[in-house]
Amino acid sequence: MKEFKEIIWKENEYDYPAAYGFTPNIHAYLHEGDAERDCLIVVPGGAYCMCVPPEASIPAIEFYKRGMNVFVLTYTTDITCTFLLKKQPMNDLARAVRFVRKREDDYKIRGKKLLVCGFSAGAHVCGSLAVHYKEIEDNNPEYKDISCKPDGAILSYPVITAGEHSHEFSIWQLVGRDASEEEKNYFSLEKQVTKDTVPCFIWQTADDNLVPVENSYLMAEALKKNGVYFAHFVFPEGFHGLSVPNKDFFAGNFGEEYTMEQVFNAVKAVKEGKGVNVSEQREKELKEQFADKKEENGGNENPFLKEGVDPVEQFSDVGKWPDLCMKWMERIDFAK
Repeated sequence: MKEFKEIIWKENEYDYPAAYGFTPNIHAYLHEGDAERDCLIVVPGGAYCMCVPPEASIPAIEFYKRGMNVFVLTYTTDITCTFLLKKQPMNDLARAVRFVRKREDDYKIRGKKLLVCGFSAGAHVCGSLAVHYKEIEDNNPEYKDISCKPDGAILSYPVITAGEHSHEFSIWQLVGRDASEEEKNYFSLEKQVTKDTVPCFIWQTADDNLVPVENSYLMAEALKKNGVYFAHFVFPEGFHGLSVPNKDFFAGNFGEEYTMEQVFNAVKAVKEGKGVNVSEQREKELKEQFADKKEENGGNENPFLKEGVDPVEQFSDVGKWPDLCMKWMERIDFAK
């Protein structure tokens, strides 16, 4: 396996005020050899506050093992809850798609499919690109003529709407609590679907404890209404954030915490009194949450796990979503 990191924005192209030295990047998991392979860009969730590790290397390795060349995007978030993100995460993903396509020979993906795969808020980033790709321009002439349209979008327990069933905190991070109806509608993806929206694979659990399952239904209904090719799977049980529920996931083997770079930089700055416009309340919260330790990926006790039952077996139906997704990818006509 070839594993490396690439910065997707040049220094003069990226100026998010709460970056704290971070620049969005992709982490590659590529196969050795000269065979051309389908490509996947994984986009972790984290309520637009962070890019959580359990939704990074685990799904990346899962699809790498299935023969794909895979990248994990660490996009712009804001753990300090200070500056609205608006279109920046979507623009990060659009640049990542262009960045990878520009290097299709180096990455051995020429003539192959390129898909995006997001989780929770990361699925909102992917869905935003799926519906808004036509309007996303890139001011760098290197990428002017390179499409940011993915061949498909995989939306895992997605944040979709800014309406009744919204995951409010994610939407607040994008446009604020007092956003106009126009701003909220723009990021209510079910309202932005057209016949030109890219094909989508959607999955979620019926009893998702953080993002209402209605988000998935709203997107599926909009896709069907507009004649967009899609698949929609709802599993009866499973908590939010299941990622790929395999042995590594339940053992907490999430790999390096490279997706937490911006978070750790921001927390360090806040602790040193160098936070940018951070409220006293948020400063206090961050100092308590990150008190002399990195953020925990999860506790040892999970209230959703049944005592004495192998968690992989408990969620064995959910664990089949990558199989279903691969079949969906095979069936789509990606002819351009």
